[in-house]
Amino acid sequence: MMTEYPELVHKALAELGTALRAVPADEVARCRQVILAARRIFVAGKGRSGLIMRAHSMRLMHLGLAVHVVDDVTTPAIGASDLLFLASGSGSTPTIVQYAQKARSIGSDIALITAHANSTAAQLADVVVIIPAPSPKVVSTQTSTQPMATLFELSLAILLDIIVVQLMTELEQTSDQMFSRHTNLE
Repeated sequence: MMTEYPELVHKALAELGTALRAVPADEVARCRQVILAARRIFVAGKGRSGLIMRAHSMRLMHLGLAVHVVDDVTTPAIGASDLLFLASGSGSTPTIVQYAQKARSIGSDIALITAHANSTAAQLADVVVIIPAPSPKVVSTQTSTQPMATLFELSLAILLDIIVVQLMTELEQTSDQMFSRHTNLE
């Protein structure tokens, strides 16, 4: 028997609320601090996490920050005064680990949002924000009614938008000011 839509909405929202309330506010504050301190921000993730990080890069650009998406053809070399901002539910995605290793060797700051504090990428990061959510790539006691890493990915999207709202205050930016930076090649 198929679960009815209202029940699935209730379950999904409850899981999101539980996951987001469990993210330590001090980790989020440290993440904002490294974003604000960076000369440039380089964002990366793979799969759905990567798509969410790309969307977040747009909002960082709307805030007036210098941001690049790793693997885009126009992305410049990262430097020591830059931030590599990563998202990986497992924290063990090979390319994400490679990006972190390269950034570490250059002396860039690294921020990671993950579900797994003991992952390889977390060990390389300066700032780690943990979203407690299951991942099919890592054995966990956590469960979700949502498939695979969906709970992590949706929580990531909401968390990043909350960070943008906080950055708006810190940078004294309004939604209208941000919209003035929105693409006009539509």
